[in-house]
Order: sequence, then C-alpha cells, then structure tokens
Amino acid sequence: MGKARLLVVEDDIDIGNMLKIYFSGMEFDVDVAVRGADALEKTKQNLPHLIVLDIMLPDIDGYEVCRNLRTNMRTSHIPVIFLTQKDERSDKLQGLELGADDYITKPFDIEELKLRVQGAIRRSERESLTDPRSGLPAGRLIEDQLRRIIREKGWALLDARVNHFEPFKDVYGFVAGDDVLRFTAMLIGEVVDELGTTADFIGHAGGDNFIIITTEEKAAGLKARLKERFDEEVQTHYNFIDRQQGFIQAPSGDGTVKVPFMTMSVGVVSPSLHSFADIREITELAAEARRQDTAAGG
Repeated sequence: MGKARLLVVEDDIDIGNMLKIYFSGMEFDVDVAVRGADALEKTKQNLPHLIVLDIMLPDIDGYEVCRNLRTNMRTSHIPVIFLTQKDERSDKLQGLELGADDYITKPFDIEELKLRVQGAIRRSERESLTDPRSGLPAGRLIEDQLRRIIREKGWALLDARVNHFEPFKDVYGFVAGDDVLRFTAMLIGEVVDELGTTADFIGHAGGDNFIIITTEEKAAGLKARLKERFDEEVQTHYNFIDRQQGFIQAPSGDGTVKVPFMTMSVGVVSPSLHSFADIREITELAAEARRQDTAAGG
C-alpha cells in the first residue's frame, strides 16, 4: 500500500506543524487543517485513513466536525482520535458517543499518539472497513450498505471496473498500480460531488473494482461522466512514448502483446429493473451489466 493519509485538525500552528513533521517522518502522508470547515473540505477532496481532531477550534468545535463526518455516507467510516486539553469525563463520553475511536489529552506523549494512530488504522483494515490503498469503505461496510438498500426503492448501484489494469501493473509496477487506484477513488469522489447526492456511497470492492450507490435518476449521468473523465485523465499515468504510440507492450508467454490504455466499464442495476432475493444477486447482476458494458465497447 502507499502511505497512510493522516489529517490533523489543530488550530495551534506549533502543534500542527510538530505533528506534521513527526508523522511525515513515520512515512505518513500528512495534511493539516486549522479550522473545522477546512477539515471537512479536505476530507471530501481526499479521504484520509485517520483524523486526529482537536475539540477546541476557532469556527465549529471538534464535536460538530465528528458529527458531520459520522452522518455523511462518504466519511462515516474514517477513524477519529480526539485531541484536547479537556480531561473531563463528560467530554470524553460526548466524543465517544459521537463515534470517535479514541481520545487523548494534551499535553500528550507523541509516542503514545503514534501507537494509537497505528492501532486505529490496523483495526480498520483488519475488520475490512477500508481498503488500505484508496481509503474507501470495503468489505463489511459495503455489505452493510447492500443489506440496507435491498429493502428500499429508488436506488441504483454502479459497478465500475478498470479495464487492462493488470497488464498496466505488470509493465509499470505495483506502485504505479496503487497510484491508479488512488486516482480512480479520487475521480469517483469528484464525479459524485459534481453529479450525485450527498447521501451517495462509494466503496472499493477490491482490486480494480469500485461501487457507487446513488439514486436511480442520477445513475446514467454518473456512469457517462465517470467513463468520459477516466478514459481521458488516466493517460497521465503512462509515459510519453506509450502515450505517443497509443498502447503498451505487455509481457505475454515468451513474448509481448499490445495492450490498449486503461478504460472504465460500468454496470448499473436498480430495483425498478430487477428483483433481488439477497445481496449476492445485486452484485452478480451488477457485474453482468458491467461485462455487457465492456463487450459493448466500455
């Protein structure tokens, strides 16, 4: 996996800079926000694997930030560690009731904070809550969403897959492959922000496979825009020579084969078109719709 992304929300510039320097040295990708509103915007732009959140902020307090994160489908899974000068039992309980994963009081031991951060990220990944590369909900969280929607109407599920991803990874290496997965996750988030709803859910089902749960009326627009932007913007992940020739030479047996650039195929299912007995039928029919999209030139 790439570096774990850490968002530090702290209005004390000295503490924020100290944490950025320390955790960057521990191979984290660290961003710092000094206001609660900035933290929510940064989280929307690039999902962190964990948020260290000060309670006392100059605009909205950490409790309100945490409440916003937990009530948003896109950010409800992100682990949160509260960082505060308060040491009152009631304050700790309020944070935990809002869904915070841990709580540490200033002045704090930086080594202890590091262990709590690492532990929270490991728990999230061990429990199949997030994909370590994209930071998106995975495994059990996706299944929970499928169990929720199967009893509802008006939704649509988009099954998106990156075509020709494995040959790309064979040629460019797994680090470049992980970069493509992170790029895909960010692109999906941008398209959902542009054309979807605030209640839409984005998940990383594994490997090069992503899902979006949205409303039925938004599905067609999301599918078209996602494929259009992906096919155009993914080309930046290829070198100049490959971009010039329009394909890559990938290993095949004892030789090489020409492989097209990566594209995206998207299948869509909804309860108005199908009836589902269990969540497995949702994923099977969505995968079949995606394969049909691929066969049609997706």
